[in-house]
Amino acid sequence: MATDTLKSNAGASGATSGLRRLLLDNGALTALIVLVIAMSALSGDFLTTDNLLNVGVQAAVTAVLAFGVTFVIVSAGIDLSVGSVAALSATVLAWAATSEGVPVAIAVVLAVLTGIACGLVNGFLISYGKLPPFIATLAMLSVGRGLSLVISQGSPIAFPESVSHLGDTLGGWLPVPVLVMVAMGLVTAFILARTYLGRSMYAIGGNEEAARLSGLRVKKQKLAIYALSGLFAAAAGIVLASRLSSAQPQAAQGYELDAIAAVVIGGASLAGGTGKASGTLIGALILAVLRNGLNLLSVSAFWQQVVIGVVIALAVLFDTVRRKSGATPVAGASGGAGRRRQAMTYLLAAVVAAAIVGATSLLHSGSSSASTQKVGLSLSTLNNPFFVQIRAGAQAEAKKLGVDLTVTDAQNDASQQANQLENFTSSGLGAIIVNPVDSDATGPAARSVNKSGIPLVAVDRSVNGAETDTLVASDNTAGGRLAAKALAEKLGGTGTIVVLQGQAGTSASRERGAGFTEGLKAYPGIKVVAKQPADWDRTKGLDVMTNLLQANPDINGVFAENDEMALGAIKALGSKAGKSVSVIGFDGTPDGLKAVADGSLYASVAQQPKELGRIAVENALRVAEDKSVEKTVMVPVKVVTKENVAEFGG
Repeated sequence: MATDTLKSNAGASGATSGLRRLLLDNGALTALIVLVIAMSALSGDFLTTDNLLNVGVQAAVTAVLAFGVTFVIVSAGIDLSVGSVAALSATVLAWAATSEGVPVAIAVVLAVLTGIACGLVNGFLISYGKLPPFIATLAMLSVGRGLSLVISQGSPIAFPESVSHLGDTLGGWLPVPVLVMVAMGLVTAFILARTYLGRSMYAIGGNEEAARLSGLRVKKQKLAIYALSGLFAAAAGIVLASRLSSAQPQAAQGYELDAIAAVVIGGASLAGGTGKASGTLIGALILAVLRNGLNLLSVSAFWQQVVIGVVIALAVLFDTVRRKSGATPVAGASGGAGRRRQAMTYLLAAVVAAAIVGATSLLHSGSSSASTQKVGLSLSTLNNPFFVQIRAGAQAEAKKLGVDLTVTDAQNDASQQANQLENFTSSGLGAIIVNPVDSDATGPAARSVNKSGIPLVAVDRSVNGAETDTLVASDNTAGGRLAAKALAEKLGGTGTIVVLQGQAGTSASRERGAGFTEGLKAYPGIKVVAKQPADWDRTKGLDVMTNLLQANPDINGVFAENDEMALGAIKALGSKAGKSVSVIGFDGTPDGLKAVADGSLYASVAQQPKELGRIAVENALRVAEDKSVEKTVMVPVKVVTKENVAEFGG
């Protein structure tokens, strides 16, 4: 009896230990399965074919970038430049094929060579210049972004039609970006597991000095490793620009962090020596599922950042636990038996996940939400008081009308906004409202909304290349002209001024700047001595204005393309603001109007953002109910000065 009990306990202990080891060895896969099951249970819109394809598309760019970063991290390096290199490569392609008339095939080669060249520079600085990888790639991050802005002059460049097909679908349903992601994943797996270079990466990452003493040419290997990272970044940039039908000079900002996170979540160690392509793919899918699911659940974009940060921290903690437990390291090369066992693990995981997800989907089969009209609102950013007021106006009107309003924040990233529109499309909303990050870049995603038959309303900025049921906006160009007239008249038609521009490449900055330049033509005595971007930000407005004053201490006026930058400029001017220097802002935000009232800000071109949000929701509900709306609803702009600020309701 005692013997039987002992055997039973040993068997149970062995089974528990085996399960524990299985979970530790496949932590990322386990996390992905749990996430898919949880999202399927929480949202009836998650487990649909369209939405799962959306997840694949949204993971594609991050995954391709992460595959390149995998080579670097396996060799105990880091690459912070991949986002900027992706933007630079796409910009080179678009510029060469359009502005310079280079054949598209050659332009694609130039884009790829650009990525490789950036990688080689990184590798040279690290291998022969002895710079730490963090510093070398941080420098390339800045250089790549700067060159992208120089080549494009801060404006998006239309992508060649033949290359834009990379953002389309095959057979009307299979997204090409997903195919590119799979192909690049297979290439990564082959390089890591089957080539001399791949084995060298693991050796260098495990112990660089031992690798050098064993005969490996470590410096040359690092050149090749960083060149590969640059090549993959170029491929990711081309796919990203294809989705947006334009090369955005500010595209892929912060994507390097997502790429590194995907590699780490997938089981690679930042200490080097471990990592594999399948783990990186799973890491990228985890990030995509998280963002997609949280969007569908209407979780704030701010909380999404918190959740993703927690997931990254947990992934690193899990890796530490796994290594301490003696679990099998995630290496690239393993025996045939190991690969068969891994394949069986993935197959078993897929079967279990499919069974559980299928069961949870029954929870939503009988649900209905027809009683409440659902509307989605994608804002370009919520890191700006103007757009916060648009949201406030929209939410107040939604509450009044009984509309279920979901608001998302694109964080000034056209690609992220495209993802949000795709998520809205698969959610069965009654109508979608979009405040474009960029009018051209939003076009492809907006066309997908058109195909779905969901009504589309644009607010504040128009959408190019797609149909909108109505546009609710103020005229940015007309506002720029009004600002020029007001400032010129204040200065008596003569003087020197500086211009603080918004984020380079955004349509609002282009339109306001163009209107201001056009308006100044009537006042030849006014001279613009400097123009510099301050990215819509008050702190940057302060810094840029401080710098400009060093070279231009005797200016008479400042035009800032939004109130936030104007308020920063006022801080830099100190006692000069409102006395010897007149400052004009744009937007009519509460802080801007307070500054107008106290005299430090001469005027603000006010757009009534709450009214924009209110009318957008009102019209969205009308089109959702098949009622007629005006094609364009223009909310008038108004120059608000100290004399009339008390009359303005904002």
